[in-house]
Amino acid sequence: MTDAADVGGGPLWVGTSWKMNKGMSEARQYVRGLSDHVRRVGLSGVQPFVIPSFTAIAATRDELGPDSPVLVGAQNAHWEDGGAWTGEVSVAQVKDAGAQLVEIGHSERREHFGETVATTRLKVAAALRHGLVPLLCIGESAEVKRAGDSSRVILEQAAGALDGLTAAQTGRVLVAYEPIWAIGENGRPATVDELRQPFADLGREYGSATRGLLYGGSVNLENAADLLGIDHVTGLFVGRAAWQLPGYLRLLEIAAAHPKAAAVTR
Repeated sequence: MTDAADVGGGPLWVGTSWKMNKGMSEARQYVRGLSDHVRRVGLSGVQPFVIPSFTAIAATRDELGPDSPVLVGAQNAHWEDGGAWTGEVSVAQVKDAGAQLVEIGHSERREHFGETVATTRLKVAAALRHGLVPLLCIGESAEVKRAGDSSRVILEQAAGALDGLTAAQTGRVLVAYEPIWAIGENGRPATVDELRQPFADLGREYGSATRGLLYGGSVNLENAADLLGIDHVTGLFVGRAAWQLPGYLRLLEIAAAHPKAAAVTR
């Protein structure tokens, strides 16, 4: 199995969370096709990852096999290793199921399940403690954007979640900027111009300090290359456009053809 702590070297990260979709058989079918594509085509300069529901993590990891370059993630995990937390799943448990990465702080978790800056900090620390890659999601509401306060809010979310980490620990964290107004079924795709300043600010604070800065929010086949071209963007975290395998494979091809991916392999 690929050691999540050793994956790096500056690839473009391209991944997808399936949210509450796909059972075990669907997950197996999807990653079987993904594995075939990777074997035939290769993924020079690109690091793929998929994040299934809890119930399909083990099936996904099993189908990919021990030597797959594709990382498997969990969509959430509790910060405690065990205990009386009915309905929760710990980082240790998702690791045991085959996860190598943990998504933390998605806006849906913040809105519907009470995720806070404090709990994201606990979860980032737990993921690092168990040797998994934390994928920290940050993003602001439409109201915050209209008030011109986007950068302050997302930088505070990032700083709060990473507070207390050593430089080495911070260097193992992925940060995904996902503006709330741009994600989901009713999200409005962000323009490149709208994203330049947030990523300039994130890049200044975390560009060289973290493992990578990803963008997520209405990513599709038409805008993926332009989004990757934004300064400090080192990957894409994709929703619906990657839920069907052909879409995800095309996004991987777009990333592999991007100059930033080519720079990794030179």
